[in-house]
Formats: sequence, structure tokens, C-alpha cells
Amino acid sequence: MRFPWGPGEVADLPTIGTGIDTLPDLSRSDEPPGARLRTARTQAEAFRAEFALTGTPDSIRTCDLVTLPYPTRFGLFRASRAIAPFLSITNRMLVIRWRDSDGRPRVLLFEPSDVELGRYTPYFDDLAHKTPDVLARRMVREHDTVLGHLARLRIRPDEVDYLLFDHLHTQDLRRWVGTSTHQDDLGSRPRAAFPNAKVVVQRDELAGMAELHPLQRPWYQPRTYRDVPPEAFLPIHGSVLLGPGVAVVKTPGHVFGNQSLVVNTSTGIWVSSENVIATEALTPEHSRLPGLAKWARQWQQEVVLNANTIETTADQYNSVVLEKTLADRSQVDPRFLQFFPSSELTGAWTNPGTAPTFSHGHITHGAQPV
Repeated sequence: MRFPWGPGEVADLPTIGTGIDTLPDLSRSDEPPGARLRTARTQAEAFRAEFALTGTPDSIRTCDLVTLPYPTRFGLFRASRAIAPFLSITNRMLVIRWRDSDGRPRVLLFEPSDVELGRYTPYFDDLAHKTPDVLARRMVREHDTVLGHLARLRIRPDEVDYLLFDHLHTQDLRRWVGTSTHQDDLGSRPRAAFPNAKVVVQRDELAGMAELHPLQRPWYQPRTYRDVPPEAFLPIHGSVLLGPGVAVVKTPGHVFGNQSLVVNTSTGIWVSSENVIATEALTPEHSRLPGLAKWARQWQQEVVLNANTIETTADQYNSVVLEKTLADRSQVDPRFLQFFPSSELTGAWTNPGTAPTFSHGHITHGAQPV
């Protein structure tokens, strides 16, 4: 399948932001994994001190998109003893606004998933075909669309500067960035809903999508990228400060080019990604989910990974510890951290034993501009 980027083409694309020297990509280190874990903690502590001095964005708002089923064995790795084969996760979008040093306003959408097209991801498409409609209606709840949320927030699509995902699993971006040719499955050649926005993505992930490994194939939709314009993407290599109190940090493991959003707010530093699906997965000793605390003690694991793909497990573990070190304690319950899963564990009566001990539900910061 033709793909718009080879490694050389990716390298030639422009970049943005200011590189974060204190957070080099540890997955490329020659150190053994255990030494990289120690280094991750040290580097995260150094970056925490630097990042807190960069300021804060003007505002952050949280927008619920969809609640859907997800295999318990993936979301809580080997730790859960729940009888339910599926748990529920809620995918949410964060809308972040700030001003650059020259006063220019910026709008970033983190996890602006096109839920309608995301359902055709091979894994979820196969699951849908195996699930009776009456059960699917009980398990899937769509809250609102990306464009619907922006209208409520009085943000025009042409005001959006950046689209950011922790990784591109399930994502179909054709309606967001447009295509160069007619798309048979859509019945049109979609025009870009966000004509001025660029997709911020790790170069590693773009290059890797050109030839997927079998472990990756159930979770990507590579054909949907065949006709999207390469200039819609802003590839970065590693961790980057995007604006005051807004950074993207490379956190490889869940996918090779995984990245996390880090934001500084009135309550301190938050981290968001899909490396884990519940904040208690970072402090499992305080979890009441069946099995988590016991499993963490027994196996001497300090975190519980989201493990639908285990591309490089040790790197993902180290990345989660880096996230854990960056995040401040919750002001609501200090046993838990200000880690906001981009897909957060959500209790449901259909899934006994999977209700979270504690959940954030949202990040709210600053005043919404009028």
C-alpha cells in the first residue's frame, strides 16, 4: 500500500516548539532497561522544576466524546481479578488555549477523535460484528462530537492550530485534514474541517505506519492515510515545549512513537495519555479494583499498564514512571496523581468489578474566553 511518508520524507518536514533537552528519548539509550528506569525518574524530576516556571495556558476544557467497551485483560494488564471480560472507558478531548510570546492566540485539541470513523479500526470493527445490536446500544454511549463541543465553546474550526494525539491508534483523520482524492467509502472528497490545523505527531510513528508490524495492525487504519496531505502534519522528534505550561513529552512503549500531554495549571502539573486507563494504575497500592493492589505487591510492579499492544513493554513501563514522576498529587485525594487518562476507566453496571476507586472526569483551568 502506498503511504505518503517514507523515513526520508518524514525527516524533511518542518518542526515546531522548543526541544526539551532534559528529556532525551530513553528508548534509544544504550543503557539496559533497569538503568533507563532510574534515569527516567531523574530526568522527570529535573523537568518538573523547569516546566513549572514556563507559566500556564489561558484555559483548558474537557469534552466527553464516547464511552465504549474495552477488554479488561488489555486495560488492566494481568492485574485485574474482575469477572467482567470487558470494562468501559470514556474517550475525552481536551481543548487548550494559550498565547505565544508575540501575543498570538493558539488553540490545541488533544485527542479530537472522529468517533464515527474510528469504529472501523480492525479490532473494534471485528468486535462490533460479534456483538448483538441490543447489547452494543447498552455498552456504547456517544456524548457529543468534536465539532459539537467546539460550537458549544464558541471556537470556530478555522481557529484551531494543532491536533494532538498520544498515538494514532484508531484515528481516521480524513475529515479533519482533508484528502487529495475522492474517498469511495465516504462518498466524497472531504474538505478539511480544520483548514489551519497541523497534526503534531512523533516522526517515529509516521515512519512506522509506512509498514506496520503484525502487533500493530489491529489498531491502526493505514489505508485512511493514503490520500491525506503530508503538509497537514508537524512531526517532532522527542519532547517539545509548545507554549506556556503546555508540552508534549515522548513516552515510547505503548507504541514506538507514543507521546504524552503535560500541562501546568492552577492545581499543578497534569499528565495525559493512554499509557494507563486509570489514575489508580499509577498508585495501585491504593486501588480497590479486584486484584490490582495484590498483583502489584506480588510482582513488585509500581504501575499497571494499558497493554492492548505491547510493542516495547519495558519502555512503556519506564514511560509511565516518568509520567508518574511529573504529575502532581490530586487536591481532591492525594493518594492519587493528576494523571488524566485520555481514555479513562468508567464504572458500568454491565461490568462488575471494574468501577474505578477514583476518577478525575475532567481537567478545568482558567476562564473560557468570551
